[in-house]
Amino acid sequence: MEDLNLKWEKVQQLVKQKFDEELDLQSILFVIGLQELGQNHQMLKKEQKVEVMHIGICSVLAPFGYYKKLGLDNDGWPHFKNIKKLPNDLVGESQQELLKKAIVQYFGV
Repeated sequence: MEDLNLKWEKVQQLVKQKFDEELDLQSILFVIGLQELGQNHQMLKKEQKVEVMHIGICSVLAPFGYYKKLGLDNDGWPHFKNIKKLPNDLVGESQQELLKKAIVQYFGV
């Protein structure tokens, strides 16, 4: 757990250097979603922002076997298939821990 915390701090430092502010877990997932979406700057509607966050979550959890990228739709948005059910007890702290591990791996820290 201590090792994860150190790696998480490194990820936060990398993101802070890029955006000049400290981002929380949700914001980092959103940034990952934007990166995976790979489209030029555009205004997003509220439901699109939720979809971008979902892209971020699926992207970081795919290497853990929870999601598989199916490809892009006609608008260039990635789509994923849930291939392994997330554990029922994955709430709160344990959910955050899994996401942090996945983000750390995504950034290669």
